[in-house]
Amino acid sequence: MRFMSDYRIAVLPGDGTGKEVAVEAMRILNTVQEHTNHGFEQTIIPCGGEHYLNTGEEWAEGSFEFCRDEADAIFLGAIGHPGAVLPNGDLAGGSVILGMRSGFDLYANVRPIKLYEGVPHKVHGKFTQIWEPGMVDMTVLRENTEGLYHSLLRRSADRASGRDPYEPVEMKFPGLEGEIAYDPRPISQKGSERLIRMGFEIAETRNGAPGDGEKRVSCIDKSNVLRGCQLFRKTFDQVATSYPNTSLDYGYIDAFTQWITRNPEHYDVVVTPNMFGDIATDLGAVLQGGMGMAASANIGDSQAFFEPVHGSAPKYAGLNKVNPIASINSIQMMLDWLGRKQGNDDLLMISSLIDQSVADHLKDGRLLTYDLGGDAGCSHVGESVAARLGEKLSQL
Repeated sequence: MRFMSDYRIAVLPGDGTGKEVAVEAMRILNTVQEHTNHGFEQTIIPCGGEHYLNTGEEWAEGSFEFCRDEADAIFLGAIGHPGAVLPNGDLAGGSVILGMRSGFDLYANVRPIKLYEGVPHKVHGKFTQIWEPGMVDMTVLRENTEGLYHSLLRRSADRASGRDPYEPVEMKFPGLEGEIAYDPRPISQKGSERLIRMGFEIAETRNGAPGDGEKRVSCIDKSNVLRGCQLFRKTFDQVATSYPNTSLDYGYIDAFTQWITRNPEHYDVVVTPNMFGDIATDLGAVLQGGMGMAASANIGDSQAFFEPVHGSAPKYAGLNKVNPIASINSIQMMLDWLGRKQGNDDLLMISSLIDQSVADHLKDGRLLTYDLGGDAGCSHVGESVAARLGEKLSQL
């Protein structure tokens, strides 16, 4: 019998260090299960480039359907293995990530950018501290199903689900000669509207920008030259009329890359088209201590999967070296999403306790991985955060 407090979680460790950080993510779920009445049925699904080289498939048949129809939420470690390439030239394992994004219509890639106390960011050198903790605390929403990645997303979804492969419409480019490669960049009003609306809804749940406490949503695009961005900004203005108490902010992506590092305290929630958001959030990770600190969620109307932003880092695989905080914080985002989706305040509280446990661990500073200036192992960090979380949960 399945109780209301039980959740089916699909765990896709993937490649390289993804397998190691997935263990620490599962450790957090197990800790919650041990100290509360919430159960997590974790189904591990092998996938990725190494799996493809060993089996000839990116994941087992039926995995796409299981994640779509059976899982309440999905965690992914990392994808990418040396030499693992599909016959069409795509990265083997990419259909797992991109297939779920497109096939499940996960239109919002949500990336918190937060600097914890005890974490040195890397704006001026390897381990320096220019911004104080609390001055960097924003959430960036990147449109996840359209734009320059649209064709790749479509063919990945077709491969993942077994449909006939997507074929893009042939285009002509007068004045160009020789071999031509191109990626169409479709941006729709509907796709923009739902992403932007989610941004305003998230702003309602936050405390405002660190610099002035103002609830603010920033539209970042290139609407001075690109038609798709002009539609994105037009849609932003239309959606904004429903949120009169939220401040509006605008910027072009090239200028934003300056402002996000010069005045990060100005930003609360940022909405942006696909490719611009992909680039800007990796830049934003520098403000929070690096990719090992960067968690993310891929969210649709009914489904979501959660993953650290970093890659599989094959050179560190098996060394117990990489930072698991991004994966732990991805689990924190997962429980927050489940709590809000189901109106479960208990899960929201547990999500907050995970964040507090991470903050306490980092502030203590005794067990930090190499990227934060320490020499602790991946498992040491995961065990420390889980122990702190267990203590907090046992006091409830």
